Amino acid sequence: MDRALRDYFAEIGRRGGRRSRRALSPEAARKMVRVREARRAYRRFHHQCFWSYAPDLRIGAADVPWVAERLRKCGGRAAWKAAGRLCL
Repeated sequence: MDRALRDYFAEIGRRGGRRSRRALSPEAARKMVRVREARRAYRRFHHQCFWSYAPDLRIGAADVPWVAERLRKCGGRAAWKAAGRLCL
């Protein structure tokens, strides 16, 4: 690999490393995880609990309690357990 290409990749790596370091409070990190888990549960149980909603509905932090409620109301045991993980 020639020197210019190696320098280019080194600069990209350095820049990406600086940008990707962010300080999250523990509360913000937990909120992000809950939203991620709610999105995953929405996709996984869409056919069972969310069939009347768009499959590509964007779930946000405000939607997490709604997702948990629908999972408990319409889902089976696996959906109930997923809702429990959202409500911790």
